[in-house]
Amino acid sequence: MLPTVGLKSEAQLALQSLRRARDRLVGQRTAPIDQLRASLPERGIVVPQGRRRLEPRLEEVSAMEQPSLGPRARLLVEGMRAQWRGLDRRILAFDDGFAAQARADEAARLPTTIPGIGPPNATALVAAAGRAEAFGRGRDLAAWLGLVPRQATTGGRPKLLGISKRGDGYLRKMLVHGARAALRVLSGTDTALGRWLRGLLRRAHRNTVVVALAARLARVAGAALRSGRGFEVGAAAAP
Repeated sequence: MLPTVGLKSEAQLALQSLRRARDRLVGQRTAPIDQLRASLPERGIVVPQGRRRLEPRLEEVSAMEQPSLGPRARLLVEGMRAQWRGLDRRILAFDDGFAAQARADEAARLPTTIPGIGPPNATALVAAAGRAEAFGRGRDLAAWLGLVPRQATTGGRPKLLGISKRGDGYLRKMLVHGARAALRVLSGTDTALGRWLRGLLRRAHRNTVVVALAARLARVAGAALRSGRGFEVGAAAAP
């Protein structure tokens, strides 16, 4: 049975509200980007995948001596770009606030020593789980976040299925994104964790390895919160 986390403090509730507000802004930013990506190819303008690669391409289109966009289409694109940039500034303001919180709060500062868990993820983790006192071991935190496999038993033989996806879906998603970003660096280290990741990459799909790493990092984060000690990559043994 999964542990029950106690009542949250006012500070934890405030952090969770800020996280939800930031997540809504990210969703709002996606809408004009998707609209641009859908409308520009209709006018013969090829746009690359990725938000960060789209902006330079729009600059190139605006600088063309013989623009592919008519006056009205150009106004529409500029309006969506302005909306996009405004949302970028608001999201950045949230991120700056989370970074300041992580520097000021000892509990939030500990998870930031873990690769793939920056200030946004660290503050979200502390807002959801506090000091992880409710979890007897790191695996309990990973299970609470829905990052461990479900099990089914047939004929007395257990079989591992996909992850359970219980708990805080937003935090689970953020930890998976962080693990994806950290996978290349961690898998290249000459440590038990690096060797474990390289072994997984040889026999499993990369997305499966990303989720497994997210679960591992959640376990390490739980241990760091409970012990009050930061993360050392060389000391992180594989499960």
